[in-house]
Amino acid sequence: MRILMVEDDEGHAQFVMQGLKQAGHNVDRAKDGMEGLFLATEEKYDVMIVDRMLPKLDGLAIIETLRKSGNQTPVLVLSSLSKVEERIKGLRAGSDDYLTKPFEFGELLARLEALARRATPAEAERTVLRVGDLEVNLLTREVQRAGQKITLQAKEFQLLEFLMRREGQVVTRTMLLEGVWDFHFNPNTNLIDAQMSKLRIKVDKPFGTPLIKTIKGAGYKISADDA
Repeated sequence: MRILMVEDDEGHAQFVMQGLKQAGHNVDRAKDGMEGLFLATEEKYDVMIVDRMLPKLDGLAIIETLRKSGNQTPVLVLSSLSKVEERIKGLRAGSDDYLTKPFEFGELLARLEALARRATPAEAERTVLRVGDLEVNLLTREVQRAGQKITLQAKEFQLLEFLMRREGQVVTRTMLLEGVWDFHFNPNTNLIDAQMSKLRIKVDKPFGTPLIKTIKGAGYKISADDA
């Protein structure tokens, strides 16, 4: 998932972000309400975590503004305000869930995953991705092609999953940097080329027919078609 966290407390934000990244998710963070609203408007996220009390713009004001503009990204509100009437305010402002502090990280993660499933049920229910004779099981993280098991490193798996979810589409280097590495700048290295080469050696080279194509001047795509 690509997640936006709007949280001004540095220690709390770092704790949650570290856990989310270890779980394999990409996280952007805004330190105040105005920055959070800007990112939520300019970027596309699978789910948002919004603190209730923020500098410059209150968390509920962010949600109300997004909903009025038609933005329906699922939002989980975090707050130390635990009274029932406060939770009701949060939900009526347009949030999808409300979690009070302190909380267990495992519960936060489970709630985020549930929100993402409800937002995109068809995609979330896909547990197996297939392109030609290549198959990726997202639950067991097993990869095989033509019945032969392929062992991938964590980043190689993320890269392959990113490509396969966009079968037949051209995926740019910027999309890969943001979606797989969570970089919002070009690190000026051959990072993508090196990882793509490793992936191709495992996924394509032993099988004769390449599935991963280089689209000159544009990026890459994965497809069982010759073109």
